[in-house]
Amino acid sequence: MKWLILMLIFTDEYTCAMSQTWHNEHFNCHGCDSNLAGQRYILKEEKPYCLKCYEDKFANPCEECKSKIGTGCKDLSYKDRHWHEQCFFCCLCKGSLVDKPFGSKNDQLYCSECYNNTFGSRCDKCTQVFKPGTKKMTYKNQQFHHSCFTCGGCNEPLGSSSFYPREDNIYCVPCYEKLFATRCVKCQGVIAEGGVTYKEQPWHRECFVCSQCSEILSGRRFTSKDEKPYCPNCYGELFAKRCYACTKPICGIGGTKYVSFEDRHWHNDCFVCTKCKGSLVGRGFLTEGELIICPECGRE
Repeated sequence: MKWLILMLIFTDEYTCAMSQTWHNEHFNCHGCDSNLAGQRYILKEEKPYCLKCYEDKFANPCEECKSKIGTGCKDLSYKDRHWHEQCFFCCLCKGSLVDKPFGSKNDQLYCSECYNNTFGSRCDKCTQVFKPGTKKMTYKNQQFHHSCFTCGGCNEPLGSSSFYPREDNIYCVPCYEKLFATRCVKCQGVIAEGGVTYKEQPWHRECFVCSQCSEILSGRRFTSKDEKPYCPNCYGELFAKRCYACTKPICGIGGTKYVSFEDRHWHNDCFVCTKCKGSLVGRGFLTEGELIICPECGRE
């Protein structure tokens, strides 16, 4: 059994440390047992150490110079690694990183400028690094500065405005319409969607109308005369042959059958004997002046 002997202090010379009172000759380093009375010391786990023992046992080695970071030096730490204050600098430009933002890559330290220049993403147009906080524009897996994401026509920044791609370039809406958009042959306006093609020329649906009555022809049957489109009614009134019997135009689109004799024309349904009204289509017939009659009525 060990006995703890507490000795009374009757001298005026003693040391107060660690909330206790010590004879001067008893206040010693926990490592080398050298007397610490009146000396600088450091507590570690509630035990006093002289400076040399503390540095030998507990001081961290500097990542840069590999020497111990003594008690008289500031110990700067980052991710369980330690540096002297004068050794804490950028691995490229050697500028001090004390109290400055920095980045780490592959166990190397970089100031923010060197880190961005070395590892930061770059603009696909100007190739310059994106600085922290810079707004990026992304298009087709490429990144651009706001000022570099521009129209291929007017070179103005596109920002969040609408644009059109064309080959390897992009264009704002006005430039695209000016340079590439399909335009209506009638009004010269841009055809944004839909439209009608007639004789290899583009038209707005609302612009493709009958040349006579202006009725919209899109989605309807029509015919043409002298390169101009007409609705069936107007074409018949203006250009079609007229039936000698009913005087109406012979203009059925798609091939209405009719009969012609000399300078006269009839709808098939109208080509009948004047007397008996029997159809004469595909039959012989006789004429009596302006009259057309079947052979049977001609023998009467």
